[in-house]
Formats: sequence, structure tokens, C-alpha cells
Amino acid sequence: MPESLSFLVAKGRSAEARAPAGRYDVELPPAPGVKVRADRWNALAGLFRGGEWLHTLLYWLASFGGLLLVYGVATWLPTRMRGEGYQLGSALTFVVLFNPGGIVGMLIADRASDRFGAPRISALWFALTAVGVFLLRVHMPLGVTLLVVFLTGVFLNSAQTTIYATVSFRATPDSRATAVGWTSGMGRFGAVFGPWLGGRLLAGGHGDRGFTAFAPAGVSSMVVIGIAALRTRQASPGGTPQELLTAH
Repeated sequence: MPESLSFLVAKGRSAEARAPAGRYDVELPPAPGVKVRADRWNALAGLFRGGEWLHTLLYWLASFGGLLLVYGVATWLPTRMRGEGYQLGSALTFVVLFNPGGIVGMLIADRASDRFGAPRISALWFALTAVGVFLLRVHMPLGVTLLVVFLTGVFLNSAQTTIYATVSFRATPDSRATAVGWTSGMGRFGAVFGPWLGGRLLAGGHGDRGFTAFAPAGVSSMVVIGIAALRTRQASPGGTPQELLTAH
């Protein structure tokens, strides 16, 4: 994939930017007056300047909740489903379905994000994930449970990636890599906390509360990404499709 036009222009590589601009029939953005930051700590500090600190924290919280769900559910899904009375073979099948669901989810989410915007899709996907995770604590017919597991994989895995798309769209060219990198990094704390939480619940004899404990993480990520999206809309009412493409 080519670099974004705004980044190439910001780096003084306007000649290199003309090829993709001509291919996609968009105008080159004007050269910004901001230079790309070379100092990593200065770049990080830029995520907290002015009113950006709130958006930064909201995206970090959403990423934390998203990866808590991804790794918490994937790690303990077979154990918890066996606890719900399913056979070992069926419990392992749930994991097999969960991951391909993520592949399908990526393909659906990217199209939906192009049409409706990544923040909206991310918030909606997290809401549907919370519903799916909560339903997993209910013993249903095997066919219905397989469908719920697959759909949960569809929404959960792609909900997390649309957070990165949202951050990338919201960030300026000089801070985009830093913003996405730190958002992903903060989410890794959730990736550690999710499996730990599931293990503590099982060790304490509260394994039946596992999915009930994970579902609120989906709701919280939905709320914070929704708040960030609303604040972004209020701060910037948006532009034409050509302007949005150029920004990417």
C-alpha cells in the first residue's frame, strides 16, 4: 500500500506523492507548516497537548478493553464451554470457529468503515461483541452456540482493529504512527489482564462468572470510542469524500 499523500507531502516527497494522487484522481494536499517530529518523547507529548489528551486516553481505554476481550475470551473459551456442559471436541471447535470469524469480520468491517466511518463501526461492533460474550454463558443447542461463537469472533476481532483505523484517521500526519503505536501498546495491558482475570475467576471457583465479567469490557469500549467519535465530530465537522481520501 502507498504511503498517505499527506505524510509524503509533509516529508517533502511531493514528487513521490503525485503517482498515487493521479491513480486515485485526488489533489495533493498543501504542504503543512508542521515538521514530522524526530524525538519520540516529544511525539508522545504531542498526543496530550491542548485537548488531545482526552482523545488519547479514550482510545487507550478502548484498546485496553478490546484486547482484554480478544485474549481473555480466546484463552478461556474451551475451558469455560466445558464448564457449561459441552464435550471437549465441541469446546475445541468453538476456538476453531472464533478465529476464522475474525478473518470474515475484517473483510466486513473495512467495507462498513469506508461507508459509515470507523468510529461508528467500532462502537457498534463492541456492542454486538458484548451481547455475544454474554450469550456464551447460556447453555444453548450446539448449533446455536457455534453460530454465536462465530459471530462473536466476527465482531470482536474487527472491533479492535477499527480502533486503530479510528486513531489513524483522527491523528495528524506527524503524530499518526505514534498515536497508533501507543494505542496498540496500551491495549497490550488488556491482553495480559484478560487471561489473568479468567484464571483468577476459575481459581476462585467463580468460573461461571467468566463471560459475565468479560462482557462489560465490550460495553466500556463501545462507550469510550463513541465519546471520542462524538468529540471528533464536534471539533471537526468533516469534509468531502475527496478530502477524507486525501487525509489518508
